[in-house]
Amino acid sequence: IVIDAGNGMAGNIIPKLFSHLRCDLIPMFFELDGSFPHHLASPIEPENIAPLRERVLAEKADLGAAFDGDADRMFLVDEKAQPLGGDMITAMVAKNLLKKEKGATILYNLICSKAVPQIIEGSGGRAIRTRVGHALIKPLMKKHNAVFGGEHSGHFYFRNNWFADSGLIALLVCLELISEEDKLLSALIRSIDPYFRTGEINSRVDDIPKKLKEIEKHYSFGKIDRLDGITADFGDWWFNVRPSNTEPLLRLNIEANTKEKLEKKKQELLKLIRG
Repeated sequence: IVIDAGNGMAGNIIPKLFSHLRCDLIPMFFELDGSFPHHLASPIEPENIAPLRERVLAEKADLGAAFDGDADRMFLVDEKAQPLGGDMITAMVAKNLLKKEKGATILYNLICSKAVPQIIEGSGGRAIRTRVGHALIKPLMKKHNAVFGGEHSGHFYFRNNWFADSGLIALLVCLELISEEDKLLSALIRSIDPYFRTGEINSRVDDIPKKLKEIEKHYSFGKIDRLDGITADFGDWWFNVRPSNTEPLLRLNIEANTKEKLEKKKQELLKLIRG
């Protein structure tokens, strides 16, 4: 396994942790350096995991993992160097934890793939959908005594970690699942994820309330909810559009059953949002 610590705290912790594991560790950027000389320690940005993806292929590794500066966020890439979203890691962790605690409650935010609640409920758990943001999910974790909560942003919260987030624990739970199922990471993900997603697309909008009303009216034939922005579900595809809390932006996420449907709806929605 190749691990990119991003010159952050994972570089201090991972060697000690992996001394107890039967894994061959290939370290990248383990030297603690707050100037982050190689890339920013923000693995949600594609450009920041490019070196990891290249190294996974060069080493013919089974997988790679990248951490942010304080190691509370973590993202994986498979043996083909394809990156996994935080929602797929959420699904993997949920699947494994529900083997140990049947019927447990697990939280996920509304940007996560439909695959996440399907895995939770299919594994005998109780799935609770939340708004986006770690400041919102933490109190809900305590309220529902949830064993785990995951976000698309790479934050993963554990009841046995005082309801706090830990990319390190998430990695260990994923490694256990991969080992127990004895599958390549890409094969494991194929078995739980039949969908196609855009990722988050940002658009600058002058009048956000007006635009949200326009979008809701246009898609009023779908199943609408307003938990966080507007989510509209049409069975074979769905989207969420929500305003940024800090900038005049609308954030769009779309998921569909086919690539063709995804591309068609992406163009349709972006034309409406940016028009």
